[in-house]
Amino acid sequence: MTMTDAASRAPERVATRRTVLMCRPEFFTVSYRINPWMHPEQPTDTSLAVRQWEELSRIYRELGFDVHLIDPVEGLPDMVYAANGGFTLDGIAYGARFQYAERGPEGPAYLDWFAANGFEPREPVSTNEGEGDFLLVGDTIFAGTGFRSDTASHDELRRIFDREVVTLRLVDPSFYHLDTAFAVLDSNGGPGSVAYLPTAFDAESRAILEERFPDAIHVTDEDAAVLGLNSFSDGRNVVIAARAEDFGRQLRERGFVPHPVDLSELLLGGGGVKCCTLELRR
Repeated sequence: MTMTDAASRAPERVATRRTVLMCRPEFFTVSYRINPWMHPEQPTDTSLAVRQWEELSRIYRELGFDVHLIDPVEGLPDMVYAANGGFTLDGIAYGARFQYAERGPEGPAYLDWFAANGFEPREPVSTNEGEGDFLLVGDTIFAGTGFRSDTASHDELRRIFDREVVTLRLVDPSFYHLDTAFAVLDSNGGPGSVAYLPTAFDAESRAILEERFPDAIHVTDEDAAVLGLNSFSDGRNVVIAARAEDFGRQLRERGFVPHPVDLSELLLGGGGVKCCTLELRR
């Protein structure tokens, strides 16, 4: 069967307008190492990071997204990775409590923004890194652990949002946040609504994913290695890393429209499309 035949049989995908929060990388650099991607001895180009980020923002606006901005703070180079700033649902914003001291001040900065912009803020008790580890699929929150967010934060999610929370354990340090190894393609929560890298999870978590998403896309190691899964979808359009070519092919076969973007400079800090994107749900 040709790609054209596969696409013709794919379901009709429906885009849902998204509202997102982003942070311009005016102070981006790699001055410390808290994940395997970061090498402070290698130079970074802040102006290039800004241009690449602006292209991502442009794509979102062209897709009709409502893009909000939080002011960057000097001395917080990772603040561009807005997904880690918290988790929003039902008009409530659960704040982040970072594992590493270098990123600690980001949590209060994002929580202040939420409070000033109409969300009901909830102070975190447990270590968690926001939507980097918490992803909503249908009515279920899939919550990552193993490297950054504590499982105790999953209990906080249950109490705050009164939703089912499913714990997934990450085992590969290159994929230290859930959103580096697991992508939500369609928020309906159906059997093919996600993509993931099986080897990033322990056996119990893989079994959960296989049961819940039997038609999921499994990406190649090569695409995962350029953070291809660190993508963002509106249910039809999926913004992905430009180098994740096979993932793009699989998306097209499923009826999605991939939008490749080059965030190679921000990858030096261990982040990609989704890392730069925090969904706002009121």
